[in-house]
Amino acid sequence: MDQSVAIQETLAEGEYCPQAVQGVLCEGDSRQSRLLGLVRHRLEHGGQEHALFLYTHRRMAITGDDVSLDQIVPVSRDFTLEEVSPDGEIYILGSDVTVQLDTAELSLIFQLPFGSQTRMFLHEVARACPGFDSATRDPEFLWLSRYRCAEPEPELPTPLDCNSAPGGSNFDGLRPNGKGLPMDQNSSDQDKPESLPPRQNKSKSQITDMVRSSTITVSDKAHILSMQKFGLRDTIVKSHLLQKEEDYTYVQNFRFFVGTYNVNGQSPKECLRPWLSEGIEAPDVYCVGFQELDLSKEAFFFHDTPKEEEWFKAVSEGLHPDAKYAKVKLIRLVGIMLLLYVKQEHAAYISEVEAETVGTGIMGRMGNKGGVAIRFQFHNTSICVVNSHLAAHTEENARRNQDYKDICSRMQFYQLDPSLPPLTISKHDVILWLGDLNYRIENMDVEKVKKLIEEKDFQTLYEYDQLKIQVDKKTVFEGFTEGELTFQPTYKYDTGSDDWDTSEKCRAPAWCDRILWKGKNITQLSYQSHMALKTSDHKPVHSLFDIGVRVINDELYRKTLEEIVRSLDKMENANIPSVSLSKREFCFQNVKYMQLQVESFTIHNGQVPCHFEFINKPDEESYCKQWLNANPSRGFLLPDSDVEIELELFVNKTTATKLNSGEDKIEDILVLHLDRGKDYFLPVSGNYLPSCFGSPIHTLCYMREPILDLPLETISELTLMPIQTESNGSQLERPLEIPKELWMMVDYLYRNAVQQEDLFQQPGLRSEFEHIRDYLDTGMIDNLSASNHSVAEALLLFLESLPEPVICYSAYHNCLECSGNYTASKQVISTLPTFHNNVFKYLMAFLQELLKNSAKNHLDENILASIFGSLLLRNPAGHQKLDMMEKKKAQEFIHQFLCNPL
Repeated sequence: MDQSVAIQETLAEGEYCPQAVQGVLCEGDSRQSRLLGLVRHRLEHGGQEHALFLYTHRRMAITGDDVSLDQIVPVSRDFTLEEVSPDGEIYILGSDVTVQLDTAELSLIFQLPFGSQTRMFLHEVARACPGFDSATRDPEFLWLSRYRCAEPEPELPTPLDCNSAPGGSNFDGLRPNGKGLPMDQNSSDQDKPESLPPRQNKSKSQITDMVRSSTITVSDKAHILSMQKFGLRDTIVKSHLLQKEEDYTYVQNFRFFVGTYNVNGQSPKECLRPWLSEGIEAPDVYCVGFQELDLSKEAFFFHDTPKEEEWFKAVSEGLHPDAKYAKVKLIRLVGIMLLLYVKQEHAAYISEVEAETVGTGIMGRMGNKGGVAIRFQFHNTSICVVNSHLAAHTEENARRNQDYKDICSRMQFYQLDPSLPPLTISKHDVILWLGDLNYRIENMDVEKVKKLIEEKDFQTLYEYDQLKIQVDKKTVFEGFTEGELTFQPTYKYDTGSDDWDTSEKCRAPAWCDRILWKGKNITQLSYQSHMALKTSDHKPVHSLFDIGVRVINDELYRKTLEEIVRSLDKMENANIPSVSLSKREFCFQNVKYMQLQVESFTIHNGQVPCHFEFINKPDEESYCKQWLNANPSRGFLLPDSDVEIELELFVNKTTATKLNSGEDKIEDILVLHLDRGKDYFLPVSGNYLPSCFGSPIHTLCYMREPILDLPLETISELTLMPIQTESNGSQLERPLEIPKELWMMVDYLYRNAVQQEDLFQQPGLRSEFEHIRDYLDTGMIDNLSASNHSVAEALLLFLESLPEPVICYSAYHNCLECSGNYTASKQVISTLPTFHNNVFKYLMAFLQELLKNSAKNHLDENILASIFGSLLLRNPAGHQKLDMMEKKKAQEFIHQFLCNPL
């Protein structure tokens, strides 16, 4: 996720955040999450200055509302940011990066995730430092060794405080805690890469050996892959090397331990060695996943949890005692955590480490369900490890399938070469998928299930396993393999025992916790659960694999490389690239809100290798309109090769309103550019079906008929109508008090879902959302048939799509000022336009009804204020976003109306 977007929303005019990275501030034993953003400020005389903005962010940083500015560190003459190595820790190419930030007034230590995001962030920081000279900086060396600004010459005077010196940092005074220092406008000589100081606690030769062992000696190909930019020749070399991989590699088996454990929000209470290391030889690689690390409401809505450190420590202490291991990566999304360790002797052969998360909770944001993944290169084999927690409850089979598909489609890893498209899970040689997949035993009563378990008739029981049934239907995990289930179901037990669930719900036993794999040269050695561990209502599971990894033979590699280079020399000045396209015009019919349409075509290359890319048209900021995307949008083609391009059209809240009003149309022209070749022009056309989603409140109130029954001219006129329009004798029909679409959804929930458990916290099904949208837009469906969760999520999406929120932008700051004063708050609401006032009171009355049933639905005022606060009360577009304290005021404003009579 590009978190610079969240930072940008907090910045003042003239400030821009080109790069951001999430890290951990280390102070003694304390670990606190921080979001670091490099911010550029343009000066009036045309120059610019930079500073690091440090943010706290308890919630996942999706928008500016989710972050709070903690500190500003100007990038001045005495600013240094260098990579260091903590005492006693082995350096691994691919492990998290520890950096030390120093100025005259402070010294901070951060841990940053290894990967392209951190690499680009540190490179941009280096470029921002006074005296940076790109000609003397090798980007790869900087990434692997040190990012440091020029230190002041000894004869320079001590920097003055900006408050008392002219020409100081303009960041000072704009934000709290600003410590502005004067910027050095003169370039200073930079140290050559060879003379930069070595990494802390390691000699320069040690570092060089470790870096070379993974990027040069092991494989010049890996060195090429780590370069920041590719020339055409390098790309051709890389592609040919991939094609001829079998000519210079051999397969060697390595032992992988893969484990999964749903810990039910508990802290570790027992040693994990029975699960992680007893009765096995020391594995080469550990992949350890957890689910439900923290079940508190704070963990659901916010990011930090002390449980992460507790379980990390427990795992580290439980690893096999006969080997030394180094942590490569830790990634967590709320309660889903994945850890990757390797034996120290393998550390030098790990590279290209990236980690990503995908939340599949309500509105695709909440991380209570979803997946985390780590991908890496081990020798010459690409490996992706996924840990997922899918939707719960026996009847939510379709929701689990959708969660799996969402993780597969949305999990993307950015490559070191920015010209290449992101990697998906499927684009790896080996995929290991673990987690609480939550598939249950169906069509069998609880007592029958327990009887089969007692008889150890797992084969019969397995025939009723939902995952097996779905895999057989090829709806999920197509191409994956799972070992035979020879252990009893791992869920649900009474905590602290081996007894099946005796609670009121009396859950049927199920194999919720699973491990699957996909790829070649993989042999499963064992697959078992561990009854000895009793901390949770689940039992942990592990699987051991021998995985054949491609290892490079250096001599054969050099010969292959020489052959490729010789052949390239002959084609260096070949003909101009030329391609043929299977299709050149694209028409998207009846486009609907939030319903993806895809058109594809094939590019076939001639006899000359070439780069292709969709390029911007003159005076346009992107190669296509916001509702369109080409995948991939750029790439490389070898002679006589093909690539399929998918044009994806998706209308969301950002683009719907202008399509409804007719200000925008499904019309565009894509320009496909060949490097050293010609351009191809591809027209895109289609029609959009207007929707209540993305329409203003007052517009919908004047639509007594379904929106799709109205002429396009009428829809356009009503959408463009000023918000304060009243009926006052105009030719418009007498309006409704609230939009009928809003009434339909709330009425449905009032009749069917006031006692629904986890309402507004569990997502619905995408197919059902499409059904609900069509029902609202056409009014042609007699009875709405959808789950309560799908209708609830549709309501939230409807509120999110409003171009003007329920509480108008103009009233926003007044609401913050009177938060905590209910009388004044009611007065602000009374000033809203009539339709907005009506909608607000209607929604508050409905939410109060839900709270009357909190014993059943488990909702409380805080949960509802958090969910609805950010939808009903939004910051004015283009204005500075709130810090955390102001955000709390916004939620407190909504909280008042939930606790008091209207």
